[in-house]
Amino acid sequence: MSDKEITSDEPINSVDEEQHSLSRIYTSGANNKYIYIGRQKFLRDELYEAFGGTLQPGLAPAASHKFANPAPLGLSAFALTTFVLSMANARAQGVRTPNIVVGLAFFYGGLVQLIAGIWEIALENTFGGTALCSYGGFWLSFAAIHIPWFGILDAYKDLDNDDLQNMLGFFLLGWTIFSFGLTLCTLKSTVMFFGLFFLVSIVFLLLSIGEFTGNVSVTRAAGVIGVIVSLIAWYNAYAGVATKENSYFLAKAINLPTNERTLV
Repeated sequence: MSDKEITSDEPINSVDEEQHSLSRIYTSGANNKYIYIGRQKFLRDELYEAFGGTLQPGLAPAASHKFANPAPLGLSAFALTTFVLSMANARAQGVRTPNIVVGLAFFYGGLVQLIAGIWEIALENTFGGTALCSYGGFWLSFAAIHIPWFGILDAYKDLDNDDLQNMLGFFLLGWTIFSFGLTLCTLKSTVMFFGLFFLVSIVFLLLSIGEFTGNVSVTRAAGVIGVIVSLIAWYNAYAGVATKENSYFLAKAINLPTNERTLV
């Protein structure tokens, strides 16, 4: 079968220091299964499905290391822990004490997500490794704050309660800034991928405002949005697990408008 051009006549940027011009991207195989970029050959799926299910914020070829995809594990750990805590923050069923989430935050949201992040680094996915390791660290630190053995909350018993609330506010504000930074790296990805990190940023922002002001309504709003975040995280995890071989229902990636012509 002859190769078929899939780009316009507009040349694409040079690909090496010798400025060898790459003016075309070609496809071949049944249903244009393979894509040729310069002298490299990729499966079409390896380029166009590298989004939420793999925590790749842009088009990327397969990693040189042949490991299983750790992103669904990390996303699932993040999703479940976020879901449970967010239900408590939203005061669902009148719940006011979220301490039951401590064990989940330590082992699943923290330890398991951290391991998944290290695995992402081994797969050469800088974004995925940074996100999963960092949020794994968040859940571990959240658990540590609420475990008496660490003595963190005890240190504030004899102090003005505002000190504790303000420090928790600063803690959450720092995670807000970090999350917005990650969000900026998803502007060329997909709707569900971008939506996940954008809403995570909003949740941290609302939680920090809730701590600074003591406004329970703001914290409850953060809980409601947090539940939505957990559902989106599970969706992205499902996108990384579901294949034509194991499911009749596949997650379709919807590109953001800025990503329509991103090829290299």
